[in-house]
Amino acid sequence: MATVNNNLSDYDINSVPNATQMVFGIVVSEWNEKITKGLLNGAYSTLLKHGATEANIIVKFLPGAFELPLGAQTMFEKANVDAVICLGSVIQGETKHFDFVCEGTALGIKDVALKYNKPTIFGVLTDNTEQQAIDRSGGKHGNKGDEAAITAIKMVDFQKNL
Repeated sequence: MATVNNNLSDYDINSVPNATQMVFGIVVSEWNEKITKGLLNGAYSTLLKHGATEANIIVKFLPGAFELPLGAQTMFEKANVDAVICLGSVIQGETKHFDFVCEGTALGIKDVALKYNKPTIFGVLTDNTEQQAIDRSGGKHGNKGDEAAITAIKMVDFQKNL
């Protein structure tokens, strides 16, 4: 979703199913912690707002964004979760490292979703500047964590009710 002229935290609250009976894993990158903690706060509070209980939200921290796919896979293997939300922030630097990390992370998260046939949500910011990341982790463009949590709830509901 493009964020220009949009706020990631604006949505129709009535369009989100009740998450009372859902269990969520959240894996969070420690890299760019100022950004990822904002994403976590958004995702966690949004899950609670829609009925998830604290007991049904498992949060684990990982070194970086590239480790998120393995973290999500491990959550599915070791915890009884309906979905895993992957939160991270990769900010463009002077080298191609950014491209490799972003591509590997995105493809890895997709692969985990398909392998386990469970929602594995891409809540990773891939911004050109730190300010852009701040704007999307609770700043002027809202919080991508909110959006990731809503996506997780809707996808679990989709799978349970199809």
